[in-house]
This record gives sequence, C-alpha cells and structure tokens, in this order.
Amino acid sequence: MRPQRGRLRLVEPVVPAAPAAEVEEDMGDAGSALAPEERGRGGARPGGARAGSAADRRSSVATAPAERGGGIAELPDAQLVVLGARGDVSALEQLYRRHVAFAIHLATRIEGSARDVEDIVHDAFLRAFERLDDLVDPAAFRAWLGSIIVHKVRSRMRRARLLGVLGMGKSSEPVDLDALASPAASPHARAQIAQIYALLQTLPADDRIAWILRSVEGHDLETVAQMTDCSLATVKRRISRAQHFLDGHFVDSTSSEASS
Repeated sequence: MRPQRGRLRLVEPVVPAAPAAEVEEDMGDAGSALAPEERGRGGARPGGARAGSAADRRSSVATAPAERGGGIAELPDAQLVVLGARGDVSALEQLYRRHVAFAIHLATRIEGSARDVEDIVHDAFLRAFERLDDLVDPAAFRAWLGSIIVHKVRSRMRRARLLGVLGMGKSSEPVDLDALASPAASPHARAQIAQIYALLQTLPADDRIAWILRSVEGHDLETVAQMTDCSLATVKRRISRAQHFLDGHFVDSTSSEASS
C-alpha cells in the first residue's frame, strides 16, 4: 500500500486541491486519525501579487468604518493589522489570540513534535508584529504569519541536522504522537502516523516542509511555493522527491499481513 498525499490531511484545503493527476497514492487510516485543526484558513496568499499598491490598500482599510462599538474582537484582520502597525497594543493582542492556535498547529505538524513549538510561535509573532508595515495585504496576516513560521521551523531543522552531523546534538526529535494524532485514532492509525513522520525526519528540511504543507495541510502548490519562498517548479520537485521516498519506504502492516 503506497502513501497517498490526498488523504493525509488535518484540515480541508485552503482552495480546491490540485488536479487528480497530482494526487495518486493511498495513505490508509492516517489521514482521518490526525488531530483536527480549526477550519476556515481562507485563501490569502503570503506575498502574492495583487491589484493596487500597498498604500492604496492600507488607505482603504484605514478609512473604512472601524465599527468598534462591538469591541475590537469584531474587527477583521485587515483593520487589526493597520491599528497594530500604529502601535495599538489591543489590536496586536487580538491578532495573537485569533491566530495562535493555527500557528501552534502548523509548527507542530511540520516539526512532528510539540517540543520548542511555543518558542517558535512566540518568535514568529514578534517578527510579524515588528514588520507589520511590510505586509502588502493587511487581510493576509494569517497566511503571512504561516510563512514566517515555516521559515523559523526550517531554520531550526537545519541547525538541528547540522548539530547531529557534528555529533553535538540529536539528529532528529522523537515523533510526538500525542500532539499529532486524534485521541480517537486507532493503534494502527497511530502506527502509520509515527512511521510517516519518522520517514519524513530523514529527509532534507525543504523537502519535508513542502510535502507537509501540500499533503498534510492541503495547501495548493502555488501557496506552498509562496510560503517556502521558492519557485513553483522547485516546490514541485521537493514534493515529488519526498513522495517518491515515502512510496519506497512506507510499509502498511495491514497489507503486509494480508499478503502473508
């Protein structure tokens, strides 16, 4: 039984999935057994081209009615970003409360472990808040934050891998099934998840991250390319390499028992 990208998903795709020709294999029970994450990420793209200048968009958001009578929690991300960039601490706090669960889930899924995830998320929010003026589309804060988290997790992976090669640290972190699997997951499904993540940990960080963003998070290829700051062709190669590796090494115990 070969791993399938199409079914190893924690949430629904941000946008319609790629054509069926790009998703061919089968991942068994692992997909439905992964711990769920809040839905409704939206289709915002980090850094994508958009009509109109950044100044025009910020001006439009700034002049729109704030409607703060219902509380700052009712404001959309775009207005919170503009207010936060002006030093409104309550707006920054609301952005944090609104997106911290998404950030923790994303970092945990890429890492395969909850260890140090809180530090990664903390640093990512600090980075985002310090650079709110760099955000082209204020409404795209969530996706932009995701790209910052991807960058920080990738840096940590590369550092850990280097330290492992130099004999100065562990080459990989143990897979944290409690952080990845749903409490209702069967022992077989948990074993599948553990095997998949153990295999992913042996891959280069870029290949691993691209595959998880596409196959676990369900992002379309263009979004994965934007979140990892590389070309569409490059991200396709990374996903293909990772999928080829999983195809050759993933062992489904159910299929093995049936054939014996």
